Amino acid sequence: MSTILQLVNADRNLGSFIKGLKSADLEETLNGFGPFTILAPINLAFGNLAPAVFEDLLKAGNSLKLADLLSYHVLAEKRLVKDFYNGQKLKTIHGKELEVTIKDGETRINGARILSKDRQGSNGVVHSVDAVSLPVPEKNIAKVD
Repeated sequence: MSTILQLVNADRNLGSFIKGLKSADLEETLNGFGPFTILAPINLAFGNLAPAVFEDLLKAGNSLKLADLLSYHVLAEKRLVKDFYNGQKLKTIHGKELEVTIKDGETRINGARILSKDRQGSNGVVHSVDAVSLPVPEKNIAKVD
């Protein structure tokens, strides 16, 4: 069975996320034993960030800021969509919390809609989401409509 990192690498819609993981040197962590849940923003979500924000984070010297951003999308536990419930708080490996909302059968994490779900690997599960969540008050800055 593939690891969650291999699942992310195989999904062309998650190319920006994997580029960020490589730049932030988080690949080794996500190839570890786990279990992890990755809430991976799709390429379009990164494209919706303020101009040049993501490209600036990829530059040398910004790896800690980038790691902070990306680790806000990883849980140190395995959570399938059926394990989420409305109002639930999820702790990220960043140490911050994300909030689950479920309305009309649609599951959102900090407002980001889960698009592709429950792709299971040997060390966890991957869900793709339509927004980049930030560990700051505005929560999301790249929602795809």
